[in-house]
Amino acid sequence: MSGFDSFNTDFYQTSYSIDDQTQQSYDYAGGGPYSKQYGGYDYSQQGRYVPPDMMQSQQPYTGQIFQPTQAYTPSTPQSIYGNNFEDEPPLLEELGINFDHIWQKTLTVLHPLKVADGSIMNETDLAGPMVFCLAFGATLLLAGKIQFGYVYGISAIGCLGMFCLLNLMSMTGVSFGCVASVLGYCLLPMILLSSFAVIFSLQGMVGVILTAGIIGWCSFSASKIFISALAMEGQQLLVAYPCALLYGVFALISIF
Repeated sequence: MSGFDSFNTDFYQTSYSIDDQTQQSYDYAGGGPYSKQYGGYDYSQQGRYVPPDMMQSQQPYTGQIFQPTQAYTPSTPQSIYGNNFEDEPPLLEELGINFDHIWQKTLTVLHPLKVADGSIMNETDLAGPMVFCLAFGATLLLAGKIQFGYVYGISAIGCLGMFCLLNLMSMTGVSFGCVASVLGYCLLPMILLSSFAVIFSLQGMVGVILTAGIIGWCSFSASKIFISALAMEGQQLLVAYPCALLYGVFALISIF
């Protein structure tokens, strides 16, 4: 141990003593080691000066305890949506289902010579087309043909093709939902054809003539609506030709 003590004392000679710490006073407000001036700056004055622009006049509190005064009056939901549920819009209107427009579009398809309203036909309404596609598949099912997959698959491919074609032909352009809506509504005459196929056979001469008339009906109605909605005057035959090809596929499903 004597060797270790001699090594410890000889390791580093200093004049530091623990007793010196007790003589220092860490008074941050007044004198002490931090009250000295270093580099011309008096650190003892730090924290005492407050700029005048940061000082704000304190207003006396006039409210009640646990009830602070509100700077604004929040608007209640009743002032926006009404006082009761009677002022709220119907659920079908919020979903975008308008039976008046559906009925007008159906009449436009059933009456090919009727002038189509472009503002109504330009809407993206898929409620009627979904119902007509289900009705077309149901009538095929009554004839012993389970063709729901073909109906929806051909419809999707046909809508995509017409969407690309109409965007190339028209100056204004058209949305995919509008194309699907128009082609779906014009499927209504094809439902009549599939309904006839439940009772009668369409593979004879009468069936061929009836099928050709239904295809022309569907394609003429669809082209008329597209022309009125997209302002494509003089191009109805160009639009009716691809529509006839699409509805011809549905007619083949109904016959065979």
